[in-house]
Amino acid sequence: MANVSYHIANLLEKMTSSDKDYRFMATNDLMAELQKDSIKLDEDSERKVVKMLLKLLEDKNGEVQNLAVKCLGPLVNKVKEYQVEMIVESLCNNMVSDKEQLRDISSIGLKTVINELPAAGGGGGLATAVCKKMTGRLSAAVARQEDVSVQLEALDILGDLLARFGALLMPYQMSVQEALLPQLASPRLAVRKRSIAAIGYLVMSCSQGQFNKLMETLLEELAKNSSTSTTRTYIQCIGTISRHAGHRIGEHLEKVIMFMVEYCKVEDDELREYCLQGFESLVRRCPKEISPHVPTIVRICLEYLCYDPNYNYDDEDEIMMDLDRGDTDGEEEYSDDDDMSWKVRRASAKCLEAVVATRHEMLTEFYRAISPALIARFKEREENVKVDIFHAYMALLRQTRPAMQAGGDGGDMVEGDESPLALLRSQVEPLVKALHRQLRDKGLRARQGCFTLLQELVVVLPGALADHVPMLVPGVQFSLSDKNSSSNMKIDTLAFLNCLLIHHNPVVFHAHIGNLIPPVISAVGDSFYKITSEALLVLQQLVKVIRPLDQESTFLFDPYVHDIYECTLVKLKAADIDQEVKERAIACMGQILCHLGDRLQVELRVCLPIFLDRLRNEITRLTTVKALTKVAGSPLRIDLSPILVDCIQVLASFLRKNQRALKLATLTLLDSLVKNYSMNLSADMISAVMKELPPLISETDLHISQLTLNLLTSISRVRPQSLTLVSSAILPEILVLVRSPLLQGGALNAMLEFFQALVASNLPGLTFKDLLQRLTEPVYQTGASVPPIHKQAFHSMAKAVAALTIQRPQEAVPVVCQFLSDLQNWTADSVQLFALLAIGEIGRHTDLSSVDDLMRLLLDSFSSHSEEVKTAASFALGSVSVGNLSQYLPFILQEITDQPRRQYLLLHSLKEVISCLSASPQAVKMLEPYVESIWNLLLQHCECPEEGARNVVAECLGRLALLKPEDLLPRLEAYLNAQSPLARATVVAAAKWTLAEKPRPHVDALLRPQLPRFLGALGDPDLGVRRVALVALNSVAHNKPALVRDLLDSLLPRLYGETRVRNELIREVEMGPFKHTVDDGLDIRKAAFECMYTLLDTCLEQLDIFEFLNHVEDGLKDHYDIKMLTYLMLVRLASLCPSAILQRLERLVEPLKTTCTSKIKTNSVKQEYEKQDELKRSAMRAFAALLAIPDADKNPLMNEFLTQIKSTPDLQALYEGIQKDSNNSAVTDSTNVMDVS
Repeated sequence: MANVSYHIANLLEKMTSSDKDYRFMATNDLMAELQKDSIKLDEDSERKVVKMLLKLLEDKNGEVQNLAVKCLGPLVNKVKEYQVEMIVESLCNNMVSDKEQLRDISSIGLKTVINELPAAGGGGGLATAVCKKMTGRLSAAVARQEDVSVQLEALDILGDLLARFGALLMPYQMSVQEALLPQLASPRLAVRKRSIAAIGYLVMSCSQGQFNKLMETLLEELAKNSSTSTTRTYIQCIGTISRHAGHRIGEHLEKVIMFMVEYCKVEDDELREYCLQGFESLVRRCPKEISPHVPTIVRICLEYLCYDPNYNYDDEDEIMMDLDRGDTDGEEEYSDDDDMSWKVRRASAKCLEAVVATRHEMLTEFYRAISPALIARFKEREENVKVDIFHAYMALLRQTRPAMQAGGDGGDMVEGDESPLALLRSQVEPLVKALHRQLRDKGLRARQGCFTLLQELVVVLPGALADHVPMLVPGVQFSLSDKNSSSNMKIDTLAFLNCLLIHHNPVVFHAHIGNLIPPVISAVGDSFYKITSEALLVLQQLVKVIRPLDQESTFLFDPYVHDIYECTLVKLKAADIDQEVKERAIACMGQILCHLGDRLQVELRVCLPIFLDRLRNEITRLTTVKALTKVAGSPLRIDLSPILVDCIQVLASFLRKNQRALKLATLTLLDSLVKNYSMNLSADMISAVMKELPPLISETDLHISQLTLNLLTSISRVRPQSLTLVSSAILPEILVLVRSPLLQGGALNAMLEFFQALVASNLPGLTFKDLLQRLTEPVYQTGASVPPIHKQAFHSMAKAVAALTIQRPQEAVPVVCQFLSDLQNWTADSVQLFALLAIGEIGRHTDLSSVDDLMRLLLDSFSSHSEEVKTAASFALGSVSVGNLSQYLPFILQEITDQPRRQYLLLHSLKEVISCLSASPQAVKMLEPYVESIWNLLLQHCECPEEGARNVVAECLGRLALLKPEDLLPRLEAYLNAQSPLARATVVAAAKWTLAEKPRPHVDALLRPQLPRFLGALGDPDLGVRRVALVALNSVAHNKPALVRDLLDSLLPRLYGETRVRNELIREVEMGPFKHTVDDGLDIRKAAFECMYTLLDTCLEQLDIFEFLNHVEDGLKDHYDIKMLTYLMLVRLASLCPSAILQRLERLVEPLKTTCTSKIKTNSVKQEYEKQDELKRSAMRAFAALLAIPDADKNPLMNEFLTQIKSTPDLQALYEGIQKDSNNSAVTDSTNVMDVS
């Protein structure tokens, strides 16, 4: 401390020197000291440093003054509070000084102090004290009108203060507002502008009462319309307010819009521009309230989009100018510095963009009204305006993307003549014609805008430009070869060309290849790496175009092969180029060899060794593996023999690496090599690979296991003699994997294929009996030391046994007889479970009617004491029936009728039959003769008293209805009129199963007209039926949202009705001496809120978000389960509809605060504590999501709760933990994305 004080004293002494260089160096050294975190000043040093720096602000030398100001920043956080107040006091005094230089430097000082003050959460006391001292002085300075420069600086600083500490200024905000409002009428335009900016920051944190008073004042002034100049200012101010606090302006919107519409008619371009900017801001920030006015705003924007009173557009002249570009200066000859009409047109275009971007539901109307108008204005003479018009049209195209995806699952979006896509398709021709004139425009921004717009069009409407390629190619050529084209221009042109090639049939381009390839090859040789990189991507696509391998083509590509190869080879060979170019050169050469390799036999000897070299390079190896995978998979069978031996050794070593993406790509390449180049692979080469495979077969990474098993299957089919390692090293790993509870999907199927290939190879020690014995051995082992087998593993093992019998069908019946014997002789549940599952899996593929007593033994297992064995017996009976439908299905149907006690299990067997035979059209034909009898039987059991049995009946009815939808869906619908509520609930549940399947256009078309009847059950008088209807609505909203979007207007009131707590459904139950409250309506409320959550994801455009929020607010005060759901909804809503959430922030924060601060009774059990902790965590997560919304931190209530959190240790720890979790999950997500790539 003493050393620091001594050093500081030395510096202070030098600062008093008469030599300006001494003063400068001393101040610089002080700056360096203050920036050190370790420095601590004693009280005396603090006082001296502050005094000296304030003195240096008046130094005659400007450089010393500047350094002294910079020192104030770090000093603020190093000295005590009263010293900071003294600095502020002095700076405020100097700011109103007569000396201009001192005023300026003091203003900079105040801004520095404001920026460096600790945020409200940390050192709130210091910030509050400084704000208190500063605000009064600044407000007084603002009110002083005799010195404009003082006013301007004070307004600037006040704006900074409000922006950073608006919430702390709450007590002084009214006086600030009173000081600011008169300045809007100042004769100086600069004063008005800065006052507007300060008011913009003020409204972010002021109280609602003060906000209303401000708006009323502004509207009163607007009504007076004392002068056009002040009217402009007030309109501009309202626009700024709507940008900063649009969520608050809703209740004043009617008057604001009325004035803006009126003032748009005044002949004043600047006023019109401000009105249009105001419209844009209101459209973005007040989505609900602005809805009735959108048509008016669109009409005004379309009118002023064409507003160009000083220029005559003559289409014929333009066409002539296009034909003769030698005289392209015609447009630029016109110049009028006083013409401000372009600002009006630009504001109109921006406003239209805002309307299009926020009103999804009006897309069809936009294509009718806005799209043609924008296309007609592509001829705009002012480049800035033209670019904004392009942006507005791109917003329209981006809005069409969700419509296109919706069309994918709904099936009707593309078909209708009035759908957005159909309207867009009809406008493609005029659009291309209008852009065609711009593609050779001198303005680079306009040309870039053209290509970006066309690219967006191609993404939304693939193939749309097929007929217009001849018009576009000259423009592409021009932009790539024009010497005046910037790098970005060329990159955008290449990106468009790449997109065009990807989304169109290759035949479309064959007539233009001669014009496209030379400029692209030239771009590959460009000195700027980004252009080269983009050009290599385009070249890759061109290779696919000139010789498509997936379709017949008569195009003569030979003249281009050599040039394409040579230009890529140059980049492939280069070692001193950008990494991205290296990777794309490798990928491009891989594509060239894949498509043109048979024309490059000689060149292969040069090219392939370079690939081998790149394969050995750690940076380029992954890209090279992917490129070689393309080459190896080519139908041209490219000769890879020059590098195959070395390549296999390197690839085998890759299987030991930790890089997952490399292992995945390597396994795919090896599989391709084994399938296509087996004759070139020696036993040693395959052996080198086989040695690396055992560690890759593991449940820790099922995807790698799947690819490894695929490779083993390929090897066993083409080189079975190479499988020597299987029995000792690989099979044990597979047998461990088969017992994993995680094994499923692709990995399981890959394993079954491998077992079949292994049996077919018939190698010693790997015969059918050997494999069967090794597979089933763990099931029959007993003893305490034997680890138990997971229930899921029995299913995988049973499938594996069945896979063996498929390859050796003659063994199926003996194996089943053995399992039946085990069923009778073994009492262990695990053996019985496995035996039944294996019999079922084998019976699915094999007719077991020759096995005696099969049915009797399976039915006997229905009486087992173990529920798992009963379920397995039910599965086995259903699966065996699939193998011989005519014998066993009538038996099951009869048993369902005769055995009411076994009905549930028998229905499960029937469900298994229907599920298995729904998989393929051939299987459906086998089931067709029995559909009628099954249907009638199921309808008889619709009213089962047992809910479990009814659920199975519903699933069977739903799956069966999909087999003959034309006949069965109307019959299912008719059953909705049944008297029994149980029958109605079953039918609605059956409809849910028809809706849960993957989209089938044929079935969906039949379901659409009947869906209102099924979902109309939301109005059923029975509670159970309504709950099932909600589950069905949730299912259709999740799986086929296009079917339900048009019905939501009628369904949502009923859905919202079910979210309310109904007192008549709450009852008290006596449990001994205690009374327990039971809410019979809880389940249906949970179903309603779950449905609301799904609709948020799939049907957001159809929801009135404010009505939706009303019910979310109610849910925040409901039961534990409902609260958890609504917290999840808040997190989603915060990202999907931030502006709507901002308007309801106060009402949403209060219940979150109540939950987070609630205390649990001291005598509560452990589960109660855990539930409460989880509830608090979820509420805090929702609060953190709300706080992340832009401008939410300016809300006083949010700030108050945040301060409370930071002052309460438990809540602070919880809040920090959630923030840490969210940061970690973001990092993890990005890591996963990279890993997958």
